[in-house]
This record gives sequence, C-alpha cells and structure tokens, in this order.
Amino acid sequence: MLTVARAAFAADGLDLPVHEIARRAGLGVATVYRHFPSRQDLVRAVLAEQVTACRAQMRAALDDPDPWRALRGTVRRFAEHQVRLRGLNEALHGSHPAGAAFAGQRRAQARGLEQLVERARSAGGVRPGLSVEDVRIGLRAISSFRAGSPESAAVAVGRLTDLLLGGMGRPGP
Repeated sequence: MLTVARAAFAADGLDLPVHEIARRAGLGVATVYRHFPSRQDLVRAVLAEQVTACRAQMRAALDDPDPWRALRGTVRRFAEHQVRLRGLNEALHGSHPAGAAFAGQRRAQARGLEQLVERARSAGGVRPGLSVEDVRIGLRAISSFRAGSPESAAVAVGRLTDLLLGGMGRPGP
C-alpha cells in the first residue's frame, strides 16, 4: 500500500484522493483507512519513509572518503528525485502543508550539504570559491525545472545536472 501511495503521490502530488490510491493498489478505500485512519496519516507515512531514505543517503555521502564524489552523488540523487519523486519533494521542501512536520529533517539535510561542500572545498575537489549557496542555487534550478513528459524531464534535468556539476568541479589544467 505504501509503495503504491509513494508512486501515486510522487507522480500526481499529495492532494491525490485516497480512493484513487486504493484503486491503484487494487484495494477498497476501507482497507486503506483500516491501516491509515486518516488521509494525513497516509501522507505522513509516505513522507516519513522518504525522509528516512534521504537521511540514509546523506549519511552514506558523509561517510564517503572521496569528498567530490560524495557531493557529486548527492547532487545527482537530488536531481533524480526531482524527476521521479516530484510530488514528494515539493512537499518536503516546504510547498505543501504536510511537509511542515519535517522541518527539522530538512535542516539536518542542509547541514549535511554544508559539510559535503566544505569537505570538497578543503580537499581541493571543487572550483575555488564554490560556496554552499552556489550549490543551493544549482539545486533550486534543478527543482524549478519543468518539462512536458517524464522522459523529456529526465533528459533535460540530467543535462542541467551535468552542466551544474561541470561548473562546480575543479577546472582542468
């Protein structure tokens, strides 16, 4: 049920009716409500699952001994989530009331990003002078990108991500 709800909310946003999620899962609405007494409980469960996954990804990035690879991977995962999980990301980044409950986790992710940028800068793996705000501007550009079909969005966001990472990386000789 959560798998179907995650996919439905990611594709169609958190305002998708419960009866549509039940239909996609091949269940009755009453079955969904037996597991999740309110629509908000279902939304919260899906968002909590996503936050847990993002926290694990950030932990892995911070544990990566190669700071540039860790930062690059984090930016690429963010871009991938923007394409595959747009409805969930919009909620978690503050544009939906359901995301408010996860403000503390958002701040923790922001601190993790700061550490990744600082590590990469200290190791000389990024362009001199690259700031956390520069990286955030790039992430906002990725998150604001809209394209017609999911396929064209994936291609365009991939190209944008490559351009951003190319600008962040240490210039060649």
